[in-house]
Amino acid sequence: MNDKNEYGGTVNASSGEKQMGDTSGLKTLKRFRPQPHWYALRATYGREKKAYDYMVCQGRTAFYPTIKRMKLVDGKKKSVEESRIPNLLFVYGLEAEIKHLLGENAGLSFLRFYCGHSHVGTRTVTSPLVIPDAQIESLKIICDSENEDILFVPDDVSKFREGQLVRVVHGAFEGVTGRVARYRGQQRVAVVVDGLFSMATAYVPSAFLEKL
Repeated sequence: MNDKNEYGGTVNASSGEKQMGDTSGLKTLKRFRPQPHWYALRATYGREKKAYDYMVCQGRTAFYPTIKRMKLVDGKKKSVEESRIPNLLFVYGLEAEIKHLLGENAGLSFLRFYCGHSHVGTRTVTSPLVIPDAQIESLKIICDSENEDILFVPDDVSKFREGQLVRVVHGAFEGVTGRVARYRGQQRVAVVVDGLFSMATAYVPSAFLEKL
């Protein structure tokens, strides 16, 4: 059975069932359970920290990329934590559960799913953007390095999308999987989140890279 979703596309009902034949000729029912994923959420007006705190308080797994910078506060230098990716955070869970959290709390009206588009025949289907686990892990490695030469690259920069897929096997960014390209004078590896952005490492020498 298919249901219309709130994004205008057609999706399988979460409790949908599929008939499977067996050797006796009888029909058995196999239930398909929805799987948890990482989803990108947009928080307007820089309220991603507020959204992150709420999700954690609700027992959700969330990722809020940050960076610490030295700033003058009341005439004194202090380390201040800032969002590394403006207006964005990532939440892990079932799509329906995250939707429920957003829908039941009027105070989270500023928070929305980022959506992606796919084509089914002649139709364009819009649905929440799923971020692969490997990309989240690579983003965490990049952000944990605290290197100030890490770059947030807008989605309209195509250079990394066309680069060789590699894994960083040595150095501060070991474990990162992404696309390699020369950008702003340095060879970097970027995690390319289609439709949103790329996050690029600082300089990585070729000897530290393994082609995939």
